[in-house]
Amino acid sequence: MSASALRFRLIARARPSRTLVLLAPVLAVVLALAFGALMILALGKSPLQAFSVYFARPLADPFSLAEIAVKASPLVMIALGLALCYRANLWNIGAEGQFVIGGTLGGGIAVATHGMTHATFWILPAMLMVGALAGALYALIPAVLKVTLGVSEILVSLMLVYVAQLFLDYLVRGPWRDPKGFNFPVTAGFDTAAILPPLWPGGAVHAGVGLTLLLVVIMGVVLASTRFGYAVRITGLAPRAAAFAGFDQRRLTLALFALSGGLAGLAGAVEVSGVINQLQPSISPGYGFAAIIVAFLGRLSPWGILVAGLVLALTYIGGEAAQIAMKLPLDLTTAFQGVLLMCVLAADVLTHYSVTITRPAA
Repeated sequence: MSASALRFRLIARARPSRTLVLLAPVLAVVLALAFGALMILALGKSPLQAFSVYFARPLADPFSLAEIAVKASPLVMIALGLALCYRANLWNIGAEGQFVIGGTLGGGIAVATHGMTHATFWILPAMLMVGALAGALYALIPAVLKVTLGVSEILVSLMLVYVAQLFLDYLVRGPWRDPKGFNFPVTAGFDTAAILPPLWPGGAVHAGVGLTLLLVVIMGVVLASTRFGYAVRITGLAPRAAAFAGFDQRRLTLALFALSGGLAGLAGAVEVSGVINQLQPSISPGYGFAAIIVAFLGRLSPWGILVAGLVLALTYIGGEAAQIAMKLPLDLTTAFQGVLLMCVLAADVLTHYSVTITRPAA
């Protein structure tokens, strides 16, 4: 019998080992580091030196620690919303687009009020609210198509990413371009009233980081202690049981996509207000996609997501340092994040399923 005739099957484990469930993310990170070492060797560099620059040097620098907190904030905020969907077996893959549309329309409030000198206290709250609302409405597009027409939410949410990016690109190159910007495709810099203040005077960590920590706590309470959290858990584990318990799958789908998109849109508004302070053709280095890794690496748990977000943020800061110190390409960080996602998903599958190899009957 040829090897091509062998069949591989995944059989669900009756009771996955709790120890293996807890260790799976750690094993995934170790395996991803091993693949990362091979990629670095292929580039003719020392993996030990590269890992030192990537992971050790930023942790010894107070400025880099602050930057890690700022980078982790959008990753964690987006991943919290994605975790809600993924727990219920709903697949929002378009958080990048929801992040961009939230940052675009939230930032549009700052553009529209540029130069205003009186009664500006409402501008920043309005930016955050508009960003969250824009992200929620954008996420409802694939949700509505799913519950009404059965269209795949994966494809629709992913394709809408490009629509949001092109919409932002059009605005900053056209009607919102700063007339004093020497023809660069950017808006005017935001006024002080449209910029998130630092958590402490002179600090680099803006108030959006504190908002992210608050959302982690709220999400932990909601998932553990509310009827809504129970509905999310039971829908993911046993959809038929959830239906018998009276939970409406259609309404829950709409609610979860709206919450997921709202958090991504809020993260976008926080990013343009707290970090970029203007709109430009690109406002995200791929946070919406990296947040998928954060969600799964954090085991869809709010506190796990917080830790995973800090780990992913460290790769961004370390990647920038390695580009300067060792001339390693910045794309290596993206490649490593992709490898990490594959390792996390593989570890998750092998934790909950056993692989069997069978030969078809002659």
